Amino acid sequence: MKSIRLLLFVLIGLSHFGCERDDICPENTPTTPRLIIDLYDFVIQEEQKNVFDFRVQGIDNDAVLPGYNVIGATNKIVLPLRTDANVTAYRLHINYSINDNGTPDNPDDDFTEGNEDIISISYSTESIYVSRACGYKTVFRNVTLTVNNDADNWIKLKESLTDNQSIEDETTTHFNLYH
Repeated sequence: MKSIRLLLFVLIGLSHFGCERDDICPENTPTTPRLIIDLYDFVIQEEQKNVFDFRVQGIDNDAVLPGYNVIGATNKIVLPLRTDANVTAYRLHINYSINDNGTPDNPDDDFTEGNEDIISISYSTESIYVSRACGYKTVFRNVTLTVNNDADNWIKLKESLTDNQSIEDETTTHFNLYH
């Protein structure tokens, strides 16, 4: 019985020495970057401007983006892009609230209030090898952002910060939206 315990102890100990430095992906390793959008005042375009009661939801995705479900105020949006497609679309809803239509116990007649604009981000993808432990990351090339026009757009103007926009990291803003 002692020899079996000793053998198990030796095997477990050897398995820990078998890990190499590149078997673990460090948390600070850059992975697939997200799109960074800053929000500015349409009238005084040098000033950042908050949106209130803000909600972000992906198109063809019932889940609300974590951190963006009726938050107090923000002047920056950080959005993940799909790596399995060349377009990602989002609903950006300001002054978002749910009106219970006077029947708080019946959610069937509830409706949303506020102003929703839909943005579409088009791009091409490129996979870049990071390391054996981290695998690949995706970078996005030739990124364009389109605001779907409706009768009541809260987004008045969009601006790409570079020609031939690429998203390779999360250290800089990629687009400005003016409202």
